[in-house]
Amino acid sequence: MSDRALYIYVDGSCEENRNVTSKTPAGWGFCVITGDSGIGKGGGDVVLEKSGPVVTEESEDSFLGATVGSNNTAELSAIAHAMRWLLTEGGSRDIVLRGDSQYALNIASGKWRVKANKELAESVQALWSEVASLRSLSAEHVRAHRGHRWNERADHLAFRAMQSEDALPLQFWKPGAR
Repeated sequence: MSDRALYIYVDGSCEENRNVTSKTPAGWGFCVITGDSGIGKGGGDVVLEKSGPVVTEESEDSFLGATVGSNNTAELSAIAHAMRWLLTEGGSRDIVLRGDSQYALNIASGKWRVKANKELAESVQALWSEVASLRSLSAEHVRAHRGHRWNERADHLAFRAMQSEDALPLQFWKPGAR
């Protein structure tokens, strides 16, 4: 990938991923990095961080199709919000989306067929297709909880959003801290 690429790390978090309902707290987060080597040591610069709750209420403006709060709906929501940001951000840089959920990456990119979370998955796939029609977009899997700085940062953003708390400022945060 070129030095001009943007690297987006996405993650989702869910409080209790069993017997999930529309009331189960879940959150998503993503961070946009320039100059990332991909090896996880924290090289590169943060351009943007965003996070929020998984919205399960159809009447809300930020509803994307999630009917429950779960790890999977949180991971898919993170990708959807990253794609929405890319559509408003403009630009023509190549995009490498990195996440620790093979499920979400493969559903979003259309490699896997949807069996659950259909409405949300279809929303994410439509956003993915739209972004991919405008610029180079690829997905890469990163192993979770292995000390990869930017993946850990996306996890922190999602975890804090799930808890309805602000993320720690980058300068006060240490990888692995939730």
